[in-house]
Amino acid sequence: MKKIFANSPENENVETGDTSAAAEPSPGADGIENDDALAGLQADLARFRDLALRSQADFENFRKRTAREKDDAIKYANSSLLERLLPIVDNFELGLAAAKAEGENSPVYSGMSLVSKQLSDFLSDNGLQPIDAVGRKFDPNLHEAIAHEPSNSVPEETVIRQTRRGYKFKDRLLRPSSVVVSSGRK
Repeated sequence: MKKIFANSPENENVETGDTSAAAEPSPGADGIENDDALAGLQADLARFRDLALRSQADFENFRKRTAREKDDAIKYANSSLLERLLPIVDNFELGLAAAKAEGENSPVYSGMSLVSKQLSDFLSDNGLQPIDAVGRKFDPNLHEAIAHEPSNSVPEETVIRQTRRGYKFKDRLLRPSSVVVSSGRK
């Protein structure tokens, strides 16, 4: 675009106050420059609209993700407490097994069985589920193989024994079961 100054030789009429010649755009190069400028502005407008839409979509995704993370934090808030409680449950089960070895009619075994039932009910009410592993096909998502043993009676890749019970908390694995897996026939 061409700039016109008051004291330029091309526009002597401006000094006298006659602006009619300066106000009219010339149909030549200035029209092409205006079209280029307009096209550039429209391209910028399209780019900024796209940027605004992308920013709005990113913000909406961020809002949904933070809401989901907040829900998960609330849903799984007790997981660390329950995870710390699991070794105590393991030791209690060992004590229960020792009391059972003394005799199933002993008052210690009867009392410990009642407490074990209460503890199991409490844990399941709070979303903790034990993983049954014995006799099932080995699943690396639920089981941790600590040994392989040959077996003529148990098929290959099947859990023979569980050395430590695994647990799921709601729909997540809290602790895998430690298991011994069959390696097939001898």
